[in-house]
Amino acid sequence: MAGQNQLDLFGAPPPAAPRPTRGSVAVPVAPAEHPPELAALAQVMPPQLRLGTSSWAYPGWADLVYDRPHPLPRLSREGLPAYAAHPLLRAVGIDRSYYAPLKEEEFATYAAQVPADFRFLIKAHDACTIAVYPRHARYGAMRGQPNPRFLDPVYASEQVVGPTLAGLGERAGPLLFQFSPTDVDHFGGPRWFAERLQRFLSGLPRGPLYAVELRNRELLTGAYADALASCGASHCINVYPGMPAPTLQFERTRQEHAPAIVCRWMLHPLMKWDQAELAYAPFDHIVDADEDRRRELARIILRAETLGLPHHCIVNNNAEGCAPRTIAELARHVAVARAHATTTP
Repeated sequence: MAGQNQLDLFGAPPPAAPRPTRGSVAVPVAPAEHPPELAALAQVMPPQLRLGTSSWAYPGWADLVYDRPHPLPRLSREGLPAYAAHPLLRAVGIDRSYYAPLKEEEFATYAAQVPADFRFLIKAHDACTIAVYPRHARYGAMRGQPNPRFLDPVYASEQVVGPTLAGLGERAGPLLFQFSPTDVDHFGGPRWFAERLQRFLSGLPRGPLYAVELRNRELLTGAYADALASCGASHCINVYPGMPAPTLQFERTRQEHAPAIVCRWMLHPLMKWDQAELAYAPFDHIVDADEDRRRELARIILRAETLGLPHHCIVNNNAEGCAPRTIAELARHVAVARAHATTTP
């Protein structure tokens, strides 16, 4: 993986700047001045494609998404309107809901800050998807214990689905159930997992777009695909070490019959999470360009367009080093491929 400071649509990485204030009053978060090329790219994206990043509170995105460096807490509270003003960013992931359920009022605050055609991908509380609590300090006395809420549709409906829909309304995008890497025996094996997942999904309220993300490739079975299809749910195609290539995930889960395509480009295939965090901070430029993944995800985006399916594609900083720059490069690949498709007999 060759490190590099790419000069792309955003220009060179911005220099560090002091915390912005006017006297004792903090400067409001405003959008960056985006190059005209970004707006031109946005105009040629498939109408049903929504590109976005995992969260939005990154001070390193000064002059990419935000007008200048702002402290992380301010970006978390006030940065969403500026984020949503970016020409290519029509969605964002809410990750904090994975660690604790959010209240309706919190979701409503987010919804009020973005345009009507903006969408949120919401990660469901991990209590829905952990069979046995990991031996991690944050789980306290529950460490190593079976989770009684695992795939409990009543808990998920009351604590996750209800507040999400009530707060976000039409701005609710995919509601994602992420199954982190684990000992598959905790699930009782792939067959039992698929059967339990089917009962869980069928017990949830109808209406939302439910997506399931696996990080154990052995769970990606025909029975799993059948469970999703029977409940009208989507598999979340993810770029994560150990998982099959995105195209293979698309084929194995019969995504041409899904209600929507959901993708998450999370982590460089040769990186571990902590390694990427250290290597890529402050996330202001692409460090490890991954052309293979860009081309593959661009092909999936065009396939979704051909099928007439909505497509949500969320990119993490740990994919290449800077999610907004990665999205611009991915959009460039999509634009070239669409142009080629229209001129090829």
